[in-house]
Amino acid sequence: MTGWQQSVPNHKDGTAGLNNDRRPTDPPLFTVGATFVSPDDEHYYGLGDNHEGFLDHRGHPVRCWNDYLSPAAPTTCVPFLITNKGYGLIWDNPSKTIIEPGFNEQTKWISEAGDRVSFFVISGNTADEIYTGYRLLTGPTPLLPKAAYGYIQCKQRYQSQDEVLSVAKKYRDRHLPADVMVVDWFYYTKMGQMDMDPKFWPDPAAMNKQLHEMGFETMISVWPRFVPDDRFYDMLSKNGWLIHTADGKPINGLPYDRAGSDIDTTNPDAARWYWNTIRDNIISKGFDSIWADETEPDLPPNGSYYHIGPGTQYYNVYALFHTGAIYDGFRRDMPQKRGLILSRDAYLGVQRNGAIVWSSDIYPTWDTFRRQIPTGLDFSASGLTYWSNDTGGWQYLPPEHHPAHPPLLDPSDARDNVGGYDDYPELYTRWFQYAAFLPIMRAHGSRRYNEVWSYGKQAEPILEKYLRLRYQLMPYIYSLGYSTWLTGAPFMRALPLDFPNDPNVADLRDEYMFGPAFLVAPVTEQGATSRKVYLPAGADWYNYWTNERIRGGQTITASAPIDTIPLFVRAGSIVPLGSEVESTHEKQTIAQVRIYPGADANFTLFFDDGITYAYEKGAGQVTGLHWNEATHQLTHDGVSAWTGPDSSVVEVVGK
Repeated sequence: MTGWQQSVPNHKDGTAGLNNDRRPTDPPLFTVGATFVSPDDEHYYGLGDNHEGFLDHRGHPVRCWNDYLSPAAPTTCVPFLITNKGYGLIWDNPSKTIIEPGFNEQTKWISEAGDRVSFFVISGNTADEIYTGYRLLTGPTPLLPKAAYGYIQCKQRYQSQDEVLSVAKKYRDRHLPADVMVVDWFYYTKMGQMDMDPKFWPDPAAMNKQLHEMGFETMISVWPRFVPDDRFYDMLSKNGWLIHTADGKPINGLPYDRAGSDIDTTNPDAARWYWNTIRDNIISKGFDSIWADETEPDLPPNGSYYHIGPGTQYYNVYALFHTGAIYDGFRRDMPQKRGLILSRDAYLGVQRNGAIVWSSDIYPTWDTFRRQIPTGLDFSASGLTYWSNDTGGWQYLPPEHHPAHPPLLDPSDARDNVGGYDDYPELYTRWFQYAAFLPIMRAHGSRRYNEVWSYGKQAEPILEKYLRLRYQLMPYIYSLGYSTWLTGAPFMRALPLDFPNDPNVADLRDEYMFGPAFLVAPVTEQGATSRKVYLPAGADWYNYWTNERIRGGQTITASAPIDTIPLFVRAGSIVPLGSEVESTHEKQTIAQVRIYPGADANFTLFFDDGITYAYEKGAGQVTGLHWNEATHQLTHDGVSAWTGPDSSVVEVVGK
């Protein structure tokens, strides 16, 4: 650190208005900041969701706050940077913060409101060592219910229980793997009523029972908003449990937003009530997990007040408290079942709340798809492993879209779904291929239909191919989740985290590692049937589809017909593959263990019940897999992961 600042609100800096955002009884507020040396070859990753398309933040100012109206797409703030210089930095201030990385040979942090300059530096020889420190400071990342690592089927929106059951049945009739069906908003009679409209949801408990029998779990959207004429508003207002102005009046979005006021879950009494109400009115009907939408909150808190203090000072913390209210309730009242929450926003520590964070309400365009890759990589680099996006984009499709190149998939038999968007089946297919290699694979969007058979007969077999591949990789993916629980390190990784000494990857935005084995290179150009792929130096690589071995440290042209995502495996990798299943609730055996030779390799394979927290006390089956390059032998220790001889499951690629 080369300098710091702590200044009172004043007209010279344009901060005098901050005095209007505190009550006379509140402690004083200061604008606070610090400056650090920034060598020319230092690079910066993390800082949550920023959709502008950069990976390395050097030379790009970052507005670190929850902003639904942010340029490019809604942003969420996680004030943690990891660098290529062996350290990470947690900025301990939840107010609106601007980071200026690498300008004028320095990196500057400036926060709008605080009572001190506070930050933590975490050093480590590797990225994983830094994430171990991050875990120590902000909390572990629990294993999610195993179903969450499968396929989550969603759209905006399924309008009745009959529609949900019909879609689920079609997945099973087609023998397609899927694990979670999602009920989006407007199932209630009014916002905040915490009910389900009986005209469309006559027996949600029976619906959930049927879905469970089919091997599905269910997630339902629960908003934090309450309108004045719902059954709880008066009580919440009287108790001071809604975000409010200095005089105690609940804030709302009028005249433009009629969805009411936000509950203040920074208040422990309000948080406990909120969970209890969800438990008694929603969870009691058999739903398994909660979609916590609008966790910015959607009504920006600056100028209003939380239980913990001025919203201006605590601008970014709502997602942490809100997901915590739900997760703590799961742990307290349902201790034998892992809690799961889908949140639109994040903050430091939200990973300890069993949260998946998705990249908010994005557009269904090639440009958006392209920018999702570095957006997700920086989010994961922020220490939050479970990131997702709305596969295909959330916003409504334009009436017409005519691409520059002929579409690779014929849209003619999907016109009732994609309308005049000629290349949308191609876009959705490329996006779906990418989604198969995300920590969470979740389809969502504002299309009429959103199932794998909804985008035309040419797209359907390709979508099925990647859906089945996701489940084939389940032993690998679930074991990565176990490793993250132990270490705190994310398993979707920007290449500079694993190859910090290769300058060619410092700002490589469209490739990434998925666990230690896979390098994923999505196709994000419309009409493309090949793409350039840089294979990092320091390793050889195998083309997953052809098994061709390729020297690292070079750029190649990878073949990418519409049914193929360029996918490479690092030499010196062990990849366990599972038997075919239609749900993670089915018993999956190890069908194959692929060895990609070229270096010594180790992989920890983990199995457990996929439902309880018993793993926290050491339950589960752990198998250590070890490849010795010199002897070309695989050995294993711990619990045996298969019953037959090794020769029945082990394949050495290229042998």
